[in-house]
Amino acid sequence: MTRQQKYARVVMIVKELDLERCRQTRVGGGFVKGVSGGERKRTSIGYEILVDPSLLLLDEPTSWLDSTSANKLLQILEKIGQAGRTVIITIHQPSSRMFHMFDKLLLISEGYPVYYGKARESMDYFSSLSFNPEIAMNPAEFLLDLATGQVNDISVPEGLMASQGASDAERAVIKPKEKEENHRNTKAPEHLQVAVQVKKDWTMSWWEQFMIIYKRTFRERCRDYFDKLRLVQALGIAVLLGLLWWKSSTATEAQLRDQVGLLFYICIFWTSSSIFGAVSVFPFEKVYLVKERKADMYRLSVYYACSTLCDMVAHVFYPTLFMVIVYFMAGFKRTVPCFFLTLLAILLIAVTSQGAGELFGAAVLSIKRAGMIASLILMLFLLTGGYYVQHIPKFMQWLKYSSFMYYGFRLLLKVQYSGDQLYECESKGGCRTLQSSPSFNTVNLKGGLQEVWVLLAMALGYRICTYFCLRKRINICQL
Repeated sequence: MTRQQKYARVVMIVKELDLERCRQTRVGGGFVKGVSGGERKRTSIGYEILVDPSLLLLDEPTSWLDSTSANKLLQILEKIGQAGRTVIITIHQPSSRMFHMFDKLLLISEGYPVYYGKARESMDYFSSLSFNPEIAMNPAEFLLDLATGQVNDISVPEGLMASQGASDAERAVIKPKEKEENHRNTKAPEHLQVAVQVKKDWTMSWWEQFMIIYKRTFRERCRDYFDKLRLVQALGIAVLLGLLWWKSSTATEAQLRDQVGLLFYICIFWTSSSIFGAVSVFPFEKVYLVKERKADMYRLSVYYACSTLCDMVAHVFYPTLFMVIVYFMAGFKRTVPCFFLTLLAILLIAVTSQGAGELFGAAVLSIKRAGMIASLILMLFLLTGGYYVQHIPKFMQWLKYSSFMYYGFRLLLKVQYSGDQLYECESKGGCRTLQSSPSFNTVNLKGGLQEVWVLLAMALGYRICTYFCLRKRINICQL
């Protein structure tokens, strides 16, 4: 379909479902105020009939709706059925008006069919079997009482209740009303099974799907990306740190230690912000992701690529804005290469932390549990980052090599400081090199920037693991 055809179809369905009044309103949910319950139900139906299915199956579409909204919804579904689609509805307590809208009725008692035929003929059918309501009753209420064995206000054939229980009696005496259309070719289920098992080819390429899902994802999340509170947080903390470390220097050991502490705090801040910003993405979107994957609307790889790339906008924008303020206020080395290498190190830390947060979220698909896991891992990375404990016992050293904060902190130190740089020149012992400082006992400032490759490998590894973990969890949810 062309873009114009798609738009025309959407307009037609919006009009058909009487959603024109709220077409510019967000659907909303538990955290965002949106449309009413009836409008949400109709939107869900419109979502499904966009692809013009021949069969529409709805599970209790009138639940949680008032009688007016429920009747209006059934009238719309009746029009959809009259337009040539088969509409199947499971419903438990329809009003008499709703009941007479149905063409055919299948009444089930404990898994057994009790009646199948025209809805309007159901009362006559049971009356012919001597099952009659003793008081004026809604036909649907009568049938439900009959199916569940609640026959207090229903007359039944003599001798039936004495010999058997209610539900057993119904199955023994009330045979399903089988019409001629009910006796179809026995091979039909087999043909249906084969048709369902056939895997259809994707009608759109990976790149075409990516462009559509990327636009939708960015449009949905852009409010969170450019939230005023988030912007104030980044700017406020940047200014606060800049004032606290205003034009700091490395002239003495104490001043050097303060500046190193600022670098480590920046690592902590962007690690925690990125992890907790990413950990809730997949649990929050779990419901509609599972639904759309069941319908094979797009490849999971497309969704994941769009999600991580869209979120990366925020994980690049805010650290960049933050470092532009802090870097020059705090008095770090004022050279162009040093500034951009420091910014690169912070961005690598943020992007790697984002991948770790996505992995934790995909592993459990629960906001609460993922947050607890992220808190524990963050604390572990913080302690093994190389600032609080430099000389970790040998049997625990493997922990620091799994910490991206450890590599990120070392990278920041190597970028910002030179081993030949002098300090403590006013002390009695004379000038010393920075490499001789206790702050760099475990860091070779001339050792190269191999941490860049380690962080890149970690960022990529986290994302590969996240994809396969998300794929496994979504497949389990679809069962």
